Amino acid sequence: MPAAEGDREREQQRLAQETKNERHMWWWLAYFLFGIHIVAFVMIYAVLHAPK
Repeated sequence: MPAAEGDREREQQRLAQETKNERHMWWWLAYFLFGIHIVAFVMIYAVLHAPK
């Protein structure tokens, strides 16, 4: 039975790490998309306010 306990514990650790990695991926994606929008708004502002 101890081997089954070890397997179960390893599986729990793997799931916890996978959840953590997934959370980090979503935060990275959120910051990336937010940054893309900031760049787009700055470019739009620059084009609209460029000297003619």
